[in-house]
Amino acid sequence: MTSPLERAGLRPRVDKALAVFLATQRARLLAIDEALADVADALDDFVLLGGKRLRPAFAYWGYRGAGGADSEQIVAAVAALELVQASALIHDDLMDRSDTRRGEPSVHRRFAARHAAAGWRGAGDSFGDSAAVLLGDMALVWSDELLHTSGIEPADLARARPVFDEMRTEVTAGQYLDVLTVVTGDTSLERASKVARYKSAKYTVERPLLLGAALAGAPEPLLQAYSGYGLPLGEAFQLRDDVLGVFGDPAQTGKPAGDDLREGKRTYLVAAAHAALGAGERAELETRLGDPALDDAGVQRLRALIRDSGALARTEERITALTTTALTELAAAQVEAEARGVLLELADAATRRAV
Repeated sequence: MTSPLERAGLRPRVDKALAVFLATQRARLLAIDEALADVADALDDFVLLGGKRLRPAFAYWGYRGAGGADSEQIVAAVAALELVQASALIHDDLMDRSDTRRGEPSVHRRFAARHAAAGWRGAGDSFGDSAAVLLGDMALVWSDELLHTSGIEPADLARARPVFDEMRTEVTAGQYLDVLTVVTGDTSLERASKVARYKSAKYTVERPLLLGAALAGAPEPLLQAYSGYGLPLGEAFQLRDDVLGVFGDPAQTGKPAGDDLREGKRTYLVAAAHAALGAGERAELETRLGDPALDDAGVQRLRALIRDSGALARTEERITALTTTALTELAAAQVEAEARGVLLELADAATRRAV
């Protein structure tokens, strides 16, 4: 069965739009200085050699569901979301001190290694960190450029710009709240849900849908229906991500086992465990959570605490409930038939994945 990410040949078309855009940007960088080939190479690898293209898929089918006609211009416009995603992930890996992404060195580790290989002066880690900040910023700048040079009519772009701007503000705010929960130790379910909503839920599903809808000139009732479908589904997507961050197979996720635990992530999964555990086990969870030296035995112990507390089951139940709410909203919406079918399949792909 064809993946919903492949319908309308979307994934290779998004890849092509990104490759064409990045080739143009490479030429611009090299015209400045040949040393910027390292930057172009890193962004090419990060953007083109991985990623599910989930956000462009939601935007594209949100557009088609509102009656928009297929074109290479709309594909280029929704491909801009992949550059926003690249920016978020590059910065996220830096903040989390993650060594890998999709089984390859994270950008800050890549540039630290480049520093070491060249025998340059100063601290390699500091150079890698600086490079990651700048490359993440560049990807965010380029996302704006790809959107407004996509060939979309100016009137359509004018409707879409506020959605695009709001999405980027929300995801940045959500990232800050995520960092804040680690240092404050806020392990409440309320805070965990808010972080999930703004760091991922709105940015992964709701805002891409609304971006596509705005490009198509969708009526207000459809915009409301897309929010009713997109927000709970996006939260379910993030909860699945949180489960995989603790219980996922590194061979599939491309991240070391237990990274979220070492980073001290106060996710819904962790908050549910914190609320359910007795005083002694809660203290153990608090002590071990966020320990960068947590070994495999420590990871297994925290997994057992979370599972035995009932938090894993509770999180799975919430994923199911949120997904059901999303699908109920979609069923009642006035969405073009083919798009409705693909959005149903995308909901399944977003919440039942193993990576």
